[in-house]
Amino acid sequence: MTTFHYNLDDTQTPTLGLVVLQTDERIESDMRQLLSPNATLHITRIPSGATVTTDTLSQMENDLPAAAALLPDAAKFAAVGYGCTSGTSVIGAPRIAQLVQGSCNTQNVTEPVSALIAACKHMGLTRIAFLSPYVETVSQTLRDTLATAGIQSPVFGSFDEASEQRVVRIAPKSTRDSAIALNTDDVDAIFLSCTNLNTLPVIDEIEATINKPVLSSNQVLAWHMSQLAGIPTGKPIGRLMTST
Repeated sequence: MTTFHYNLDDTQTPTLGLVVLQTDERIESDMRQLLSPNATLHITRIPSGATVTTDTLSQMENDLPAAAALLPDAAKFAAVGYGCTSGTSVIGAPRIAQLVQGSCNTQNVTEPVSALIAACKHMGLTRIAFLSPYVETVSQTLRDTLATAGIQSPVFGSFDEASEQRVVRIAPKSTRDSAIALNTDDVDAIFLSCTNLNTLPVIDEIEATINKPVLSSNQVLAWHMSQLAGIPTGKPIGRLMTST
């Protein structure tokens, strides 16, 4: 056997972590577009129910530490995201941050709810039309959380779907048409909720039609992770990602 000498590569790039739901088929593809190609992204999965209820969402609180602990031990993460909008409203953002920070090496934790609140404050938005794929009872907790943060959602629309397998296959055209239909003079932006909903292909088109910002779960999460990590975003989709 010949033993070779080697050198270690000390190059450091921003490292990001992401906790993805077992049933989510959308967020990984979206985040690889939205995050900087110069960042290293590590992904872990968390068990999640095939249908979305408050019970299946709350169960993830028990599973989150083990999921976050599967991220690489040696990595120091600039930011870690938890990829569930409705789950955050049920578990609570502070609890999610506590569980993630207790299981991997990061100072910054976010999720779509904290990211949405940060994005709305950044853009001066206080009243949004809210489009959700899920039944109204699941979305109401999230809307209450936003209201506590000073973000009202006087207009609400839903596809009234509980199955994740169907949510991920909702056509972008359906999302586009529904979002445009929700626009009223009473709101200053549209929010497309759910990390499993295919929103990126239609955000710019909706904005061009209604002349207002359009935010989505994956878009705001990628933007906020980038902000926390102090790095630029990737593909600029929507007014949020081109705003200063």
